[in-house]
Amino acid sequence: MPGKGPGKGPGTGLGPSLRIDKYLWFARLSKSRSTAQKLAEDGHIRLNGRRIDRSHAPVRIGDLITFPHGAGVRVVRVVQLPTRRGPAPEAQACFEELTVGS
Repeated sequence: MPGKGPGKGPGTGLGPSLRIDKYLWFARLSKSRSTAQKLAEDGHIRLNGRRIDRSHAPVRIGDLITFPHGAGVRVVRVVQLPTRRGPAPEAQACFEELTVGS
């Protein structure tokens, strides 16, 4: 169909997605979008266990994101895709924090 990009047409089974840099910024997991882009492009982020090296990798509901945070590592499950960078309580509703080893 004209005007439809990959993953947007019916029957793809992929569902809606958001760039990983935007997701990390919208969900307040990164201080800035440029910081999130650099993390992704430098290969410091894993999406569903696979290392990514591009900031436009698509994130979908149910995905696991592993990334460095401070002196440790954070693992979060995507619960919903945010539409904006809102207040902290709104952002925290977009992901579920997982504890490594549980």
